[in-house]
Amino acid sequence: MDALAIILIILLVAGGALVFKGVIGLPLLLLLATFVTGIIWTLDKLVFSKRRGEGEERSTGVEYSASLFPVILLVFVLRSFVIEPFRIPSGSMMPTLLAGDFILVNKFTYGIRLPVVDKKIININDPQRGEVMVFHFPADPSVDYIKRIVGIPGDMIEYRNKRLTINGQPLNYRENGTFTFETGGLNFVTGIVFKEKLGNHDHSAMVIPGIPGFVEEQVRTFPLQENCTYNESGFSCRVPQGHFFMMGDNRDGSNDSRYWGFVPEGNIVGKAFFIWMNFGDFKRIGTAIN
Repeated sequence: MDALAIILIILLVAGGALVFKGVIGLPLLLLLATFVTGIIWTLDKLVFSKRRGEGEERSTGVEYSASLFPVILLVFVLRSFVIEPFRIPSGSMMPTLLAGDFILVNKFTYGIRLPVVDKKIININDPQRGEVMVFHFPADPSVDYIKRIVGIPGDMIEYRNKRLTINGQPLNYRENGTFTFETGGLNFVTGIVFKEKLGNHDHSAMVIPGIPGFVEEQVRTFPLQENCTYNESGFSCRVPQGHFFMMGDNRDGSNDSRYWGFVPEGNIVGKAFFIWMNFGDFKRIGTAIN
């Protein structure tokens, strides 16, 4: 095995370990892998191929790079600009999304962003109320969250007695059955499902009897907190420009903007739109996210 092969293997193995430990992100690893294999592929086309004798095979490192470069480049482009897969880790978006759902996120719905630095260079659409969005958690941007957009810039959001009011207009609710789920240790909880319309999105949400809809003691200190007013019955928040107010569909089981504040526009990853796999429930495969 030649030096190029060893360098390539070290890059991929070490980079994968750093991603696993959270030291670097997967986008950066893909960028580095694309750059290194691309350089070797280009050198082979322009230099190495001219030096090889007739019938002489490429070295192991060049062969690996030439084979991997198109694949890594395709994955990098698709993941950076088109779609990105995510796995739902918790039940904060029940009944819309379940823990274990593998979803796809549209990366260009809200604009084209430079990979790694997440800098928007082309604006396409503005996020709208009711859309399910993946974003970098404001308190720790290395962690991705998924919630539903409840408030857009300029909105006045009120949440009292487990009911939303937006810009002074209470939302219309209608009950739509129940949803039973396991909380651990074979303990089952039944929530009340209702239909709620946010903007043009008619979707399901859920509340759990006996659990408070808002716990003031759990509110953290966050930027622009002066835009919010809290009391025992709930809160009201004016969404600042360039920010969004996010809530989980599992209203009594979601850690969201009620407790840690607004999501800056720069933290947006993309719009969730499709469930492509759930190994525990194959019936969920192919489900659109409303």
